[in-house]
Amino acid sequence: MTSQVDRTQPAAPPGEPADAPATTGQPAGEQTVRPKPAANGSTQAEPPAVPPPKGGLILAVCCAAQFMVVLDVSIVNVALPTIRSSLGFDASGLQWVINAYTIAFAGFLLSGGRLADLFGRRRTFLAGITVFTAASLLGGSSTSAVMLVIARAVQGLGAAVVAPATLTVLATTFTTTQARTRAFGIWGAVVGAGGAVGALAGGVLTEWLSWRWILFINVPIGVVLLFLAARAVTELPGLHRERTLDLWGGLSATLGVMALVYGVVGSEQHGWASTQTICGLAVGVAVLGLFLVDQARFAAEPLLPLGIFRHRSVVTANLVVFASGAALFAMFYFLTLFLQQVLGYSPIRAGLAYLPLAAALMASARGTARLLARLGPGTLLRAGLVLTAGGLAWLALLDEHSSFVGGILGPTILVGIGQGAVMASATMAGTAGLPMNQAGLASGLINATRQLGGALGLAVLATIATARIAHAPGSPAHAQASGYALALAIAAAIPTVALIPAAFAPGRPRPADS
Repeated sequence: MTSQVDRTQPAAPPGEPADAPATTGQPAGEQTVRPKPAANGSTQAEPPAVPPPKGGLILAVCCAAQFMVVLDVSIVNVALPTIRSSLGFDASGLQWVINAYTIAFAGFLLSGGRLADLFGRRRTFLAGITVFTAASLLGGSSTSAVMLVIARAVQGLGAAVVAPATLTVLATTFTTTQARTRAFGIWGAVVGAGGAVGALAGGVLTEWLSWRWILFINVPIGVVLLFLAARAVTELPGLHRERTLDLWGGLSATLGVMALVYGVVGSEQHGWASTQTICGLAVGVAVLGLFLVDQARFAAEPLLPLGIFRHRSVVTANLVVFASGAALFAMFYFLTLFLQQVLGYSPIRAGLAYLPLAAALMASARGTARLLARLGPGTLLRAGLVLTAGGLAWLALLDEHSSFVGGILGPTILVGIGQGAVMASATMAGTAGLPMNQAGLASGLINATRQLGGALGLAVLATIATARIAHAPGSPAHAQASGYALALAIAAAIPTVALIPAAFAPGRPRPADS
């Protein structure tokens, strides 16, 4: 009987003793320690896993970087009216403060994820933080609407490099199941909490300082992250990389996703039957179709090796993440509008209303990390989806007479618990079982599907809510509450449908094979 334990440690120095652990074709620093036979021929118990060097600092840096990226998706929302009056945006142009970031972020995620595999996790991580920080400084210093939109697009590009790089660093640093589930649990909590904290941070910075500080705040954070990441994150020595970037694959994937997201996010302004929306969706689908054909038939070093989809857990995780993104983005959007426009909350008070959800999500993600090794991701994914659907269905009962304690506190805590379980489990399932040189690819894929799901779900539900508000009888408050409640009710159906692919997620892990 033999067993193996992955350990992350520095490459063996010259003159290493002859009985040092033997490598098995893994990158240096990812060695496999084999138990030595005892005198009677049996195998001794495997040695305990050794924590990776600076593992705590690496985890903190990755989570802080991911938090900064997620925060910038939502932090701008409450500052839009102030930005409009400050820089002279018109009604149609204001949406590009959000859309420029979203489109660039989603469009470059797949290419950004692959960069870490090709050029090294440390170099890619530092480059992404540098671009994001510089763009934040540019955006906060904007003197015109065009300058701000360009800065937001460059921010999205930097975020598309940083987000998958954080997962790549975690996946290649924490190689044992226990350590990886803990790291991914904390990472998933940060992803979920970022959206909730963003609304509060945006309100505080806008009301107390200036809208410019929603961007300037990233500069000192980015500088500190650069310093800490340079000290803590190392390259994986000995990892063979061809460093051949699939230029056509990267270009077609980026243009296809950007066109698709452009069509989706523009539907709220132009309508689903408009020329802009139809052309954007058609171009996106066509270019992505060409991308898949190229990856399957022609690319020598494909950006997206389609063999990755032979892993059942990868397919399941991405389908679930797509659905969760659609439901969660929609909940944040409509609940924020309900709090401010129907109940009359200030931006700061609306942000504070999300703190119970953020706390529940973080606690759930941490608890899920402890349960993954015993229950497997499948059980926890399904439980999380059921809780999310139940919380959203409860929120769909809101009306203009609802109170925070009676109608919002309970369901948002339920959603937080559910999404904490979903995010930690899906992240683990979507990156497990893959070779180390595909960690960035899997990470970029998970982030891309979350963004695409969020953009598509929000656009569709916003159209439905707008139509209901326009035709609902009664007062404006009643009409708005009715439209938002309908959107939340449909959002509750999304995680319910996601239970179908979640049924195929890996279940309880079996004991180690002989």
